[in-house]
Amino acid sequence: MSTLREVSYEGSCGFWEQLEDFARWRRARGLWNPKHAENLLYFARHCEAAEPGAASLSQGAIDSWCAVRDTEQPASCVSRTSPARAFARWANGRGLADVTVPEPPRAEPDDYVPHSFADDELRRLFAAADSIVPHQGRRQGRIRKIQCVAFFRLLYSSGIRTTEARLLRRGDVDLDEGVLNIRHSKGPDQHYVALHPSMTEVLRSYDEAADRLQPGREYFFESSRGGHLSRRWAEDNFNKLWEVAGNGDPDGIVPYQLRHEYATRNITSWDGDAFDAHDRLLWLSKSMGHRSIESTLHYFTLVPAISDKILEATGERMDEIIPDVWDTEGECDEEER
Repeated sequence: MSTLREVSYEGSCGFWEQLEDFARWRRARGLWNPKHAENLLYFARHCEAAEPGAASLSQGAIDSWCAVRDTEQPASCVSRTSPARAFARWANGRGLADVTVPEPPRAEPDDYVPHSFADDELRRLFAAADSIVPHQGRRQGRIRKIQCVAFFRLLYSSGIRTTEARLLRRGDVDLDEGVLNIRHSKGPDQHYVALHPSMTEVLRSYDEAADRLQPGREYFFESSRGGHLSRRWAEDNFNKLWEVAGNGDPDGIVPYQLRHEYATRNITSWDGDAFDAHDRLLWLSKSMGHRSIESTLHYFTLVPAISDKILEATGERMDEIIPDVWDTEGECDEEER
């Protein structure tokens, strides 16, 4: 078994040991996932075929691997080739290779537009959660009720990702200070989220009730059978509440979009000089766990009022302040939509 652990390898790539060293280096820094191992395996086989017996990475091998294939979109190409490009930079820095690292292809602007929630839709959604009547008082039904009351309010009031909420452990939720420690974020990033006092109270009430129904639970929102809630739990319960609330067909509307609503409502509430938005934008970016402020800028395209305000203040220089950006980190995860 290779020290890449996730893959078995039999081949003659002349610099396989370098790839293993790179994998150990990345793993030690928390910058690793099983998909990287799979992609590096395919990359090693590609290099074998391109230049059999080569003892180091060549320009031809990295260029041909990083070229966009006829069968893939730019975003897919970036995902497939990013481990190889990272390896090339690592090898260059250690004198193991001397190649120009290809630039990733420019992704097409994301035309995905999330649902914009009306105030009445949100009120009815949360009222539907509050009105859940557990079937004959069954334990599983009581657990579902208290989780729905707290879980979806947390998404809306904090802007955290659905996955982040599902994977919260009890030790990650400080109910004294009202702070979430988001350990399982997009990629290796960890960040903290300060809760509104009213949300902290909701979580305290939920935690006390959950203690009685699920003593000794590991996850803050724990399945009735143990372990964290599934993505399907979030989607199914959101759809049920949406229908009970009388909000119409939930087709295309998913709980992840409450995160978008959090961002756009924050931006819409900003008053004063348009240039003062920078400090607020930085705060919002950190709170939402974005790796760069460019990802947060994406939300400006969804809030015409802010765009108009900045255009009025800056005129033709607006594009210099807020460029035509899309979600550079794949923020709107396809699996969460």
